[in-house]
Amino acid sequence: MEAARGSGSVKPGGLPLLRNLEFATIEFATIELVSREESSMPPEVHVGTILMSECAPVLGLETEPYSGRWSMVTAPDGSTLDRKIRAAGWNFFFIASQVKVMFFGGLGAKKIQNALHRILGKVGGEHFNGLEVTGIVAKRFLGVPYAIISAHSRHAQKSCYLDGDETRQSS
Repeated sequence: MEAARGSGSVKPGGLPLLRNLEFATIEFATIELVSREESSMPPEVHVGTILMSECAPVLGLETEPYSGRWSMVTAPDGSTLDRKIRAAGWNFFFIASQVKVMFFGGLGAKKIQNALHRILGKVGGEHFNGLEVTGIVAKRFLGVPYAIISAHSRHAQKSCYLDGDETRQSS
């Protein structure tokens, strides 16, 4: 047998005991890391997902925490959310300018979350209180996978005229 390769005694099955202990420790650590990661993962993002900041509780919308001051609205789609906001006496604006972010690699929840953080950083200076994910596209160029996430700002307010930047910033 190859008892000289292993450091320690050899099990009757022919594998060194030390290697079995290392494998068991690695397997246990992997399971523990996966369970920690799953518990801290934000809800799944897809096309049509709407993130809202501070006005969601005022409107009585059901949300799940997403990141920082942003929460994910659990309404089934944008039109249902729009009806709920209008029923509360508010207006829900769709801002026409599109924001896109690209990243290399396949689609994954963590990569999409990082892309949304980049998008929120880009639109943060405009002081809108909502963001709608309008596109998640996986592509390849010369065999290299990449993805493009696109979103539009949304804004909920009482007035039927979109407030200026200073007013949005102070509210």
